[in-house]
Amino acid sequence: MPFSSGNRTASAGLALLLLACSARDRLTFPDLNDGEGPSVTITDPGQDTTVSAGAAALISGRVVDHGGIDTVYFDVQGGLSSFPPLVANGTDTVTFSLPLTTTGLSGATILISVYAVNLAAIHGDTATRQVIVQ
Repeated sequence: MPFSSGNRTASAGLALLLLACSARDRLTFPDLNDGEGPSVTITDPGQDTTVSAGAAALISGRVVDHGGIDTVYFDVQGGLSSFPPLVANGTDTVTFSLPLTTTGLSGATILISVYAVNLAAIHGDTATRQVIVQ
């Protein structure tokens, strides 16, 4: 069956459309893995501190990794408190607030260390704070 001029026009249009599709730019997404681990900041207290025994000492901070945070870890030395790892499920920002027990610890020095691992399994720097209990 011979092509009519309408079929040739439609075929030429289809060929032009296919050519245009194969030549167009493809969607690309930025690589959010910058090769560095999550950034951890202890915001409160802003520096090593001294507290009175009895009241809980609150340690607060933030973890940021635009490629996604996997897990945040808390290590407490010299105190009674312990905290399980916080699973972040790929979120890019995590805030934390930890109550350190100080009851019965007069004269103790507590060192808390916080670090995180991102979705690319890269370990970030560790933020630390020293709490002296009077």
